[in-house]
Amino acid sequence: MMPLDSNRRISVLVPVGWRCSDVAELYAGYKQGLDSTGSPYQMIFVLDGPNPKFGAGLEQLIGQGEPIIIVKLTRSFGEATALMAGFEQASGDIIVTLPAYHQIDPADIGKLVDGLATADLCYGRRWPRAETWLAGRRRIAFHRLVSAVTGLKVNDLGCGARAMRRQVLSEISLYGDQHRFIPILADRQGFRVSEIDVRQSAKDHFEGIYRVREYTHRILDIFTVFFLVRFTKKPLRFFGMAGVSTFGIGVVITLILVFQRLVFNQPLADRPALLLSSLLVVLGLQLFAIGLLGELIIFTHARAIKDYQVDRVIEFPDGVASQTDDPQTRRIASQ
Repeated sequence: MMPLDSNRRISVLVPVGWRCSDVAELYAGYKQGLDSTGSPYQMIFVLDGPNPKFGAGLEQLIGQGEPIIIVKLTRSFGEATALMAGFEQASGDIIVTLPAYHQIDPADIGKLVDGLATADLCYGRRWPRAETWLAGRRRIAFHRLVSAVTGLKVNDLGCGARAMRRQVLSEISLYGDQHRFIPILADRQGFRVSEIDVRQSAKDHFEGIYRVREYTHRILDIFTVFFLVRFTKKPLRFFGMAGVSTFGIGVVITLILVFQRLVFNQPLADRPALLLSSLLVVLGLQLFAIGLLGELIIFTHARAIKDYQVDRVIEFPDGVASQTDDPQTRRIASQ
């Protein structure tokens, strides 16, 4: 792993959606926390759709001489897209993502950045956590399910405070609502991921009510990440197993029906089981075929797919190996 450069430059991405705090207060807190890192930084605010009030506050800060970059999207595309749009404008070696509302104590931003000395990505875990009993049980259930599906132990994917090396966002693709799963996607790509405890902001209170649609989206996101983590390069293992299982069940039902017709002389006409078995057989074959097509696509693009990271390369000193075959001499020469 490459050590942190003492002359490191930090790019801060703040995606601004429907939930946001007062601009001036939020910026003052983040600025104080970033100043404590001792590194130069740039702040990029990405307006994910029209947000006149927040945008006017940012323009007022620019008028006061604050070095802020504002990226305005034509409409709301989601936080993941907003992060990638901001990343295109970032020039820092270290990328820090922060929410547009009070979530963590800004003084702990430096802890996330310093954590990159031993990791490629550090994300915050708000601890101790102030929340209602129901919210706590819901959060624990969600993260246990994600951990079981992905194999990576996580505790606070909802925390938008993260610090990562530039290479992380360069090599993972974000879209939709996958910003919550950046640590999981980075771990799948071979990056070292670390969870760091940060203090929760005293103003981190959400008094709204999540709609049923939001819970449905989260469940679907888990299935999406499950497939991306486990079967992106092995689609036949997923579709093949599902197809073989479905096909097998259909064949077994068909054999039972044929046995009943031949041995017990039971008619096959007007039996829903015959239609069900036929559908299962056809569905099984289709699922298996989808898996094969996925394997062909992966094979075609395999050279362009990189899902590993090199920690370091250790080379033998140039020319030493060719000068002598004596191990003892080689050891002396390499010293």
